[in-house]
Amino acid sequence: MDFQRYDNAESFSADVLHILLNNEVENNLTISLLTESKAKYATDWLMATVADKGEPVLIAICTKPFNILLHEAENATPESVSLLARELKRIGAELPGVMAERGLALRFARAYTADGASCACSDAGAAKPHMSIIVMRLDELSAYDKAPGSCRLLEERDMFFAPYWERAFSEDCRVQVFSIQENANRIRTRIAKGTHFIWEDGVPVSQAVHGRSTPNGAVINMVYTPPHFRGRGYATSVVAELSDSLLKNGKDFCCLFADAGNPVSCELYRKLGYYDAFFLDDIRFDTGR
Repeated sequence: MDFQRYDNAESFSADVLHILLNNEVENNLTISLLTESKAKYATDWLMATVADKGEPVLIAICTKPFNILLHEAENATPESVSLLARELKRIGAELPGVMAERGLALRFARAYTADGASCACSDAGAAKPHMSIIVMRLDELSAYDKAPGSCRLLEERDMFFAPYWERAFSEDCRVQVFSIQENANRIRTRIAKGTHFIWEDGVPVSQAVHGRSTPNGAVINMVYTPPHFRGRGYATSVVAELSDSLLKNGKDFCCLFADAGNPVSCELYRKLGYYDAFFLDDIRFDTGR
């Protein structure tokens, strides 16, 4: 087996995209990184593969400050994970954590945080489970009880509250928290693209975002309802309307990431026809910094 590090997204994509597309739901984040405009920012990405007889069996990409993402081919062997971890330590890669299929994430975390004289980077630290994630898929929307109100696109006039909802969402979901100004910049990009939706019942009460796309699917994220509006079906309605629109406009499926530790939100999505398609673990590495 051979380890290869890539210095440009084009070469990396040429070698791995056809493999990733065999599991489009599982690899939706990596696929979108390589096929959408984000690849132009790839100058500081960490991209690598472990290949067996010239064919990648383990694919890795890290866009700091986010975790390294991994995909393992069916013909991969345990040695491929050990080789990847060993080589990443040798070249001094300092990873925030790993997000991958449950078993793969754990095997890589154990290998990467193991002591070894070959580690050229600072101490990788202990591996700490952060979150278990269910990747849920929708092929056909189920009947549901529509909440009072209606769905509309977010507009510039909504910027008095939208960046604060974004911050609250990040805190609730234990993901990276950005400044209010950074949130505002990200939201204005979505407004320009027409991908940020809210449910309005007299006042804005819930939101959902068409976050990214793959050739056949669309990913919904940033689903958020302020605490004082919860339990009234607003999130169900905005997710349903957005999902239905994406399916009617040519996508074969929608998918979203759900916190396995939040049964309320998971059940909300299942009632709409979403089903458990894949399980991920988010494991963080404690470097002491």
